[in-house]
Amino acid sequence: MSIFKQKVVWITGASSGIGEALVHAFAREGSLIVLSARRKEELERVKKAAGLNDNNALIIPFDLSDTSGAADYSKRIIEKFGRIDILINNGGQSQRAEAMATSETIERQLMEVNYFSAINLSKAVIPYMLGQGTGQVVVISSIAGKFGFYLRSTYSAAKHALHGYFESLRLETEAKGLRILMVCPGKVKTNVSFNAKTADGQAHNRMDESHEHALSAEACASQILNGIKNQEEEILIGGKELLAVKIKRFLPKLFGRIIRKQSPY
Repeated sequence: MSIFKQKVVWITGASSGIGEALVHAFAREGSLIVLSARRKEELERVKKAAGLNDNNALIIPFDLSDTSGAADYSKRIIEKFGRIDILINNGGQSQRAEAMATSETIERQLMEVNYFSAINLSKAVIPYMLGQGTGQVVVISSIAGKFGFYLRSTYSAAKHALHGYFESLRLETEAKGLRILMVCPGKVKTNVSFNAKTADGQAHNRMDESHEHALSAEACASQILNGIKNQEEEILIGGKELLAVKIKRFLPKLFGRIIRKQSPY
């Protein structure tokens, strides 16, 4: 029997990409799934495609730029399923804009979506998890949380911040039964580049060439489930681009030469 059977799993960004793939993966495991994203109709589509129904799924649509309702959302989950076992902070938005061209307004929006939403949602569910004596928070970071890159300044800053926050939170709560997994995907074939914010706040609206032949969202989701099963604290997912993380750590001068030659797209 799957360890995820009848576990209550809340997934943000569930309407596409890695989030959608995670819904399908957990549905196959027999989990009870809460789907969140902005577009209710897309969540309904994913729910149906994953073979879920009103008995084993709950849709809670909202925009990650406003998580003021986090406590209410958590309460709805408890009222329906009685517990929350896993929260996957997957939703986010990338960036394709030079730092000096990006307004403070856009920077704050990116921080709200990529950083503060994960904090607010986690703080809303963790009291229930601690009351249960067990629970897991999964945070989808990025290799951009390991080093900066062209056109990603605020996005990268938000991902770096996630590591500092959740690594600290892990130390404070692990003895009480909470586990935290940081996931750092590299290049995964999703719509992340389509939806990335440009300097004026508009969508980038194109698939970056580097993502065109990247790892599938399904393969990424499979590795995330394995990371949860194995009680990992951090996993990196992707292809040869992951070597950059080790190179930066052990050979920083070489990393500097290599990273300057990479295309922003």
